[in-house]
Amino acid sequence: MKTSEKSGYQKKTQKDYSLSFKLQLVEDIESGRLNRLDAHLKYGIQARSTITQWLRKYGTFDWENLSVTTMAKTPEQRIIELEAKVKLLEKQKAREEHLAERADKKVIIFDMLVDMAEKEYDIQIRKNYTPKLSTTIENKNKKQ
Repeated sequence: MKTSEKSGYQKKTQKDYSLSFKLQLVEDIESGRLNRLDAHLKYGIQARSTITQWLRKYGTFDWENLSVTTMAKTPEQRIIELEAKVKLLEKQKAREEHLAERADKKVIIFDMLVDMAEKEYDIQIRKNYTPKLSTTIENKNKKQ
């Protein structure tokens, strides 16, 4: 990398970006999550042609025929893709576990509050929804 003495700005070359970064950027652009200009501005990539070169080198777009093709991915690309999916799923799992734990705590606190209110005001707040067997049979007989 070259550093400017005046501003301290570091100029990056294509070799300064990791393969995984390039592949992820290409995937984001091809899936529509980013466009080339947004990626250029967001990541501070020197030239927009750099991104175009990455798209041609690592992307699935057929630049000669201007159509999308499904090229076989190299084992390295597949590993990187699967690792990214695993990380995403682990994050989603952790989030869901956190939300479930939080919901369980809310239920416990709510039950405690209802118990306290029933005791304090000497009233029954919870309803008993289990019907009595004899009442249920009597109601069926009346309807017939």
